[in-house]
Amino acid sequence: MSQHAERAAQGAGADVVERAVLAAGAATASGDAGYFHSYSVVGLLAVLGVLFVAVAFGAGRLLRPVVPTPEKLMTYECGVDPVGEGWAHTQVRYYVYAFLYVIFAVDSIFLFPWATVFAAPGYGAATLVEMFIFLGFLAVGLLYAYKKGVLEWT
Repeated sequence: MSQHAERAAQGAGADVVERAVLAAGAATASGDAGYFHSYSVVGLLAVLGVLFVAVAFGAGRLLRPVVPTPEKLMTYECGVDPVGEGWAHTQVRYYVYAFLYVIFAVDSIFLFPWATVFAAPGYGAATLVEMFIFLGFLAVGLLYAYKKGVLEWT
């Protein structure tokens, strides 16, 4: 089977992939031009994404019917007519719990790469010391929150 027949059998998708691989190889061979070319592709896709969203919102605004009535302008909540003020008091302690959760969740994200680096040869002692310093800062923050009474659910 000839090379041309193989390409025809693979379809147009394989040709596109082959051109992309060749372009990537040429980009890496040309040095900085290839480096910035790959970022320009990402930038172009970001611009196209923003443009797509803007066109969708613009088309929605142009095509929707606009018939304001007092019923449509009234606040709607679960099928019940609103009564009283629109402001509700929320206790800050719930935000503090959420904030503490986010802090410790993000810190756990740092623990997984640490475990992989700790296993690499030559990084054991230094990585262990750095991680205990990091965990010490976390412990001090947790102790501070406990001393302030933030962790007491009342």
